[in-house]
This record gives sequence, structure tokens and C-alpha cells, in this order.
Amino acid sequence: MAINPMELLKLKERLSIFTSQHPKFPAFLQAVGEHAAVEGTVVEITVTPPDGKPLTSNIRLTGDDITSIGILKNLKS
Repeated sequence: MAINPMELLKLKERLSIFTSQHPKFPAFLQAVGEHAAVEGTVVEITVTPPDGKPLTSNIRLTGDDITSIGILKNLKS
């Protein structure tokens, strides 16, 4: 699977926009990565659309997940 460099540039631009619109979220993710991203941690997300019916899911982090998180952390360098 080849990675299109132009798509990566678009992703970087979109990430910048997202960060400017939601400035607290990157700090939250950084704190999670530094203090809570360990095997066995439960990550839960709830999405509440305009109709008010929340959707919730969760996962328990595995060793493979922690490895993937480490790779993603290194991408921003």
C-alpha cells in the first residue's frame, strides 16, 4: 500500500484546522498518552448526535494497541 504524499499534506492541513478549532483536545490526548496509555486501560467514547441518542463504545487496550500508539506518537516528530 503506497502512501500518497499529497494526501498526507491534506491530512496535516486538516489536523491543523481541527487543532485550532478544538485546542484542548490535543493536550488531552497528550496527557492520556503520557499517563494512561497502558495495557488494560479502558477507552470509552460516547457520541451524541443532534437527535440526542448517544452511541457509546469502549475497548480495553492491548499490548499491540500500545505499540500502535507509540508509532503514531513518533509520526508527529
